[in-house]
Amino acid sequence: MISTKARYALRVMADLAEHPDDGYIPLKTISTRQEISEKYLEIILKTLVRGKLLKGLRGKGGGYMLTRLPEEYVIGEIIELTDGPLNPVVCLLPDSEACPRKDTCITLPLWKKYDILTHDFFYSITLQDLINGSF
Repeated sequence: MISTKARYALRVMADLAEHPDDGYIPLKTISTRQEISEKYLEIILKTLVRGKLLKGLRGKGGGYMLTRLPEEYVIGEIIELTDGPLNPVVCLLPDSEACPRKDTCITLPLWKKYDILTHDFFYSITLQDLINGSF
């Protein structure tokens, strides 16, 4: 399941992408437009800044802005930054221990196919596609 944090992160990124000429946008403005509490929004924005998807500026005239053009972000990277890997089962995580049942697991092909579908879906849509509704 995609968390509320990831869903809100997508809304924030889309909000900033829709206002490219506004410069740094204050937290309060984003909070009001997106109807997200300022306290919760702060947590999300810190994550996005740490992940270098946004840059933040403190003080008068400060706020947040994208670090790249909207077409250079893919939805999957935003979700994974906030929620972690999209993999549906632990055995498909890149750093997971080899499962002793991998050669006999009847469900593994199902999870692999689901993993590919999910990954391909979220990594084929850009932030620009999202704000254009063209996916």
